[in-house]
Parts: sequence; C-alpha cells; structure tokens
Amino acid sequence: MAQAPNLQDPAFLENPFPFYEMGRQMSPLFIPAAGMWMAFRYSECVGILKDNESWLSGIGPAETADAEPTMLSSNPPRHTRLRGLVNQAFTPRMIEQLEPRLRQIAGELLDEAAKRGECDLVEALAYPLPVIAIAEILGVDPARRQQFKDWSDRIVASLGGGGAEGPAASGEMREYFGELCAERRARPRNDLISGLVQAEMEGDRLSLEELLQMLVLLLVAGNETTTNLIGNAMLEFMAHPTELAKVEADRSLIPSALEEVLRVSSPVQATVRRAARDIDVSGQRIDEGQRLVVWLAAANRDPEQFPDPLTFDVARTPNRHISFGMGIHFCLGAPLARLEAKIAWEELLKRATNFRLVTDAPLPRVPTFIMRGVTSLPVAFDPR
Repeated sequence: MAQAPNLQDPAFLENPFPFYEMGRQMSPLFIPAAGMWMAFRYSECVGILKDNESWLSGIGPAETADAEPTMLSSNPPRHTRLRGLVNQAFTPRMIEQLEPRLRQIAGELLDEAAKRGECDLVEALAYPLPVIAIAEILGVDPARRQQFKDWSDRIVASLGGGGAEGPAASGEMREYFGELCAERRARPRNDLISGLVQAEMEGDRLSLEELLQMLVLLLVAGNETTTNLIGNAMLEFMAHPTELAKVEADRSLIPSALEEVLRVSSPVQATVRRAARDIDVSGQRIDEGQRLVVWLAAANRDPEQFPDPLTFDVARTPNRHISFGMGIHFCLGAPLARLEAKIAWEELLKRATNFRLVTDAPLPRVPTFIMRGVTSLPVAFDPR
C-alpha cells in the first residue's frame, strides 16, 4: 500500500516526476485513497496496453448506464467497428494532403506574432493551428474556434475528477454537432462529418449518439494533445538551449526532437484500464473489475528502456516512447499531431530565434493529471 500525492495539486501538476520515480521502484502500487492500482514501469505499461483481452478500456458498467461508451472507452467488437469507420477518414494520404494548408495556417498565425517580437505561444500558435485544422477536416466553421476552445477546456478540466463543467460543455458541443449532422444528411459535403453521416446511412449502424460522441472526441483529442505538444516543445527547448541550437543548425532534427519532447513531457500522462479477470502484474494480484492507472509518462522515463532517461537528447534513437499509447487504442490522430507540430516548429524557426520567457510567475497548467501542458506561454524572441 502507498499514499499518492493530491493529483489535482498545482505543485504535483508542475512536477510529477519524483512521484513517477518512486512509483517505478514499487510498481504496481495500490492506492487506497483512490481505490485503484497504478503501474509505472515501461514493461508493465506496455504489457497492459497490448493485452486488450485482460485489460478493458472504460470505467465499467456504471459508466454506460445513461450513454454508450466513446471509441476511447469501448472494447471489441464495438471498438473495432467505430475505429474502422473513422480510420477511413484518417488515412496517410489524407494527412499528407493537409500539409500545404497546415503550413499556410501556421505561416499566417506566426507572421502576425513575428512582427511584435513576442507572443503568448499558446494563444498565437499552439491552440489555433490544430483547432483550425480539425475544424476544416470535420467541416465546421473555424470562426467558432473560441467556442471550441471554451468547450474543450471545460471538458479537459473535468478529466481525472477536476471540475464539474465537462458534462455541460459536452452537452453544448453535442447539440451543435447534432444540428450539423442533420444539415450534412440533407446536403453532404466533402468533409468528415458528411462521411460519417453517410456511413451511418449506408448500413454501418452508426447511431446519432455514436456519431456525436465521435465528433466531440475528435475535436477535444485533436486539439488538446497537439496544443500541449507544441507548447511543451518550447519549454523543453528553452530549458535545453544546447539541444535547441542543434535543431536550429539542422532542421531535419525537428521530427526526432519532437519525439523526445513527447517522451520527456508527454501531452497525455496517463490512461486507465480495468481488469477483465483476476490477473498478476509483477507478482501483485489485481482482482477482476479493479481499475489501474497506466502512467505513460513514468514509463517514458524508465532507465530499463531509455539510457540516461533524464537527459533531453534531440537525436535520441531508438525512442520507443508510449505517449500515443499502444495496441488497439493507439492514438488515431498521432500522424496528424506529429505533422502539425513539425510544421509549427519549422515555420517558427524560419521566423524567430533566441526564445525566452517574459514572466517570472509560474505558468498556468492544464488542470488535470491526465494531461501535461500550459494554458499560457508568454515568450519573446528575436526575428530572423
């Protein structure tokens, strides 16, 4: 038995890494106050994520009393059907075709900031780039992005038990998407909502409820993780100027540098599974139905897997981090997130150098232990 820190405490959100270090020594841990187990080691976390027969997604039957589970919290065969449907839209070809448009959006956002020599990176680039992109993919009006941000922030704040605004925001978002779905059913366009509505009509039995949940999930997951990745990269680069200098000298290092950001500052820190049967993990018996937190961020710093795990190395190879998960729930949007972050940093480094924080105050953190990121990042820089 062990005591966990207060997972909502701003001090924990700022620096959870000592807890992860302790957890890896004792993993898996049962935390009585939380009523759940926690896994921290790379081998354990990978084994759990790969074994979708023994470890189920979602909280359990109580969760689905009023609504069907989302793709994220469902299991086969339901998960297989939902994932297969949305996979049709997230093809490598579709992602590739987005590159020119993403570069145009990033350039327009940064040209404005570059003139001033300073900006809030979240407000200027890290938030609007992915939200405009996912809005265009879905076929919704990018002019509503402030509304999307409000909905998204409220839903994310409620993850892991912090804040009660999530259900209300989700309800408002679903109402909006419900109207759009009805419109696309009558007048289809070349966008993802039309594709999903048509798939429903072609006998795939995607219910309106499933459709709405899918759209809310895509919008929230498509925005928050990429926003955090772009912002976390700035924080890591400023903390490791020698490594940033390597990237500035050789821009081909941007993709591997971002993989290292994903490893040391995972936008998604943890996910939760539920034991489908009594099961042994590293000598500890976990009973059927018990929940377990899979600490992705702790696994990503496991010295058994990563030599010198505390060293930030933009050329680290191999780098088999699990920030996008693993197994059947591997992040559907990973290729899009990687592309958006790569373009954001390519366009940023074309225009700016010598990045520095313009505040001594603690940066406001995303208010849930499930995710790691800042909601504001005021930086100054020298135009190139």
